[in-house]
Amino acid sequence: MKKLFILLTLFITPTASAGIPATPVMTLYRFNSALDVPYYDVASFRKTGPSVPAGTLAQGTSLVPCLVVSGGQPLTDSQGIPYVGFQVVVDSRTATPAATERFKNALKERQSLTVANHHCDASVQYVIDVRNLYAMGKAPSFDPPLPAKVRSAVNHPSGELDQIVRAFHNSTQCDSANQRLLERRTALQEAWNRFIRDQQSRWSNDSLQRAKHLDYTMRTAIFEGHLERGCNAYGACERNIIALSIRNRGREACSKRQGCGAPGDFQGVSSAVSQYNIWDEYLTQISGLTSCFLRDDLAGEGSASSQNYSKLQSMYAQNLADVQRILFGSDQDLMAIFPNSSLPDLKKMKHYYHAPAMGKCFPQHDRVEFISGAVASKGNDFALIANTRIQVDQQKGSGYFFRNFVVKEDPARDVITIVDNYPGFVVDGRRISLKETTSRCVPYGVPSGCRFDQIGRYRKTPSWINSGKPLELLCRVADRGEQCQGGDVLKTTKVGGVCDTEMRPVTGAE
Repeated sequence: MKKLFILLTLFITPTASAGIPATPVMTLYRFNSALDVPYYDVASFRKTGPSVPAGTLAQGTSLVPCLVVSGGQPLTDSQGIPYVGFQVVVDSRTATPAATERFKNALKERQSLTVANHHCDASVQYVIDVRNLYAMGKAPSFDPPLPAKVRSAVNHPSGELDQIVRAFHNSTQCDSANQRLLERRTALQEAWNRFIRDQQSRWSNDSLQRAKHLDYTMRTAIFEGHLERGCNAYGACERNIIALSIRNRGREACSKRQGCGAPGDFQGVSSAVSQYNIWDEYLTQISGLTSCFLRDDLAGEGSASSQNYSKLQSMYAQNLADVQRILFGSDQDLMAIFPNSSLPDLKKMKHYYHAPAMGKCFPQHDRVEFISGAVASKGNDFALIANTRIQVDQQKGSGYFFRNFVVKEDPARDVITIVDNYPGFVVDGRRISLKETTSRCVPYGVPSGCRFDQIGRYRKTPSWINSGKPLELLCRVADRGEQCQGGDVLKTTKVGGVCDTEMRPVTGAE
């Protein structure tokens, strides 16, 4: 057996003594939850805690948090959870395209700022639960304005359904779905409904409905997959597999629990937030998932953000023919797209496991904790520690000294840096558990029987992963490279199997 080497690179980085990092720009985010997040009046909170909201902010709102300090103590609940004051950077309810640069500028400014402490000034009147805040780092995303006159199509449609999908992306209906940040998933659905009503005289209702389902499946396949793979063979095969999972949920086993309203409801299946979390409220605000990325004016080198839109258009075109056959074709089509596979296994494949995106764990490091929110103190100075991992050091009184445990995800490994950003500060012990958190934590998130010369990361495996059978699927696709700029090179690639560290399709899991 080959010896395993741990490639979790460890650095100890000194921190300048000028101060501590300023609180970052943070974003309100509660996965698949209510749109509105309550905040509270400071005076009321001191008396009754988080019982009567003073108002709400919408998910996706970005703000700069601070600690309300009164009587020499920061404002927390009985468990030590900080309720923080805030200054709004971007209000997602009222955001316009100008919000993108405002967010980026605030993010850059805060990243380079050091301070003595994280105290609020006296003008702060409201506080919010810090556990709803995440340092996401991604700016709100808007399409460029739709031009008054759309130039002639650069890409020629490939069949009727593609023609309809492209017409929708170039329509005012699609454009309206992305004019505001909030509720884009619902807005896209309403835009398609309006487009279908307006186009009944041009195309049949059956074709319009199929095109809608194709558009939703293609959006999900592109953004659920690894965007950085672009048009390489593995990325194209990955998108076909995602489309297969949607097909099977909509044709082989239609379940309301998985978003299927009736057989053939690929729209409902592919946009079910609980199944494909890229459709979550906040994620649609920053990803481009609901954008009109096939617009003719956004293709080619001369358009705004041309590289991104051109790449998305190329990924769409690369998988279009296969995905149409997967959704609407026969069993023979499935066998042709995924050769040398068992047809019953193909038709039962509804789940897959993207290990790099799953929960990180660090069995080679003791006393590592993820802090959703805590206060650290040094004399009369208080710091907010939120949405971050720390290395817990020696105990002092009712708290612990600590250092930041910073994880950078490289393609093949997690690179870890331990940084003493808060020298002399002690984190509230009520927020430290020191419990074992490495259950189901395995190299790369694959079964223990797999062998690697080196181990670059560990991931937690979901409970369902062992209830089915892992599939290794073959695809024969035209590889166009990660930047989608190469010539077509026909390749046979495999995705999955027991030891694939990137994606593992599973058949028979529920």
